[in-house]
Amino acid sequence: MKISKLAQREARQLFRTCHVNGLLDESRVRQTVALLVEKKPRSYVEILTRLHRLVKLDLEQRAARVEGAVPLSADLQAEVAGRLEAIYGDGLDLTFAQNASLIGGLRIQVGSDLFDGSVKMRLEKLEQSF
Repeated sequence: MKISKLAQREARQLFRTCHVNGLLDESRVRQTVALLVEKKPRSYVEILTRLHRLVKLDLEQRAARVEGAVPLSADLQAEVAGRLEAIYGDGLDLTFAQNASLIGGLRIQVGSDLFDGSVKMRLEKLEQSF
């Protein structure tokens, strides 16, 4: 049990050192992993596993997917991107997609947050209310 807690603490410390200006730096992560593999400290496999999980969670929190019933214009994409960056900060990985099943409106997912202003969702809520 002590090794597990120690590995978790070490992974968190390494994860914090991989940040530059509040954002995860890919080159620092690669250097950290290479250094761990080279030095092979006690329970390094567990440290790598936990570090991988932390990096994966950070990347998922920084991923944003914006769906619309029709392709969004460049102006609208820029406005949505600006508003999301104002809320979540810099470093968002934005992807814009078309989903005709939404009928109208937008569906935005950033990490585990979901903002659904689509007509499809409103119709589903209306249907459930009966």
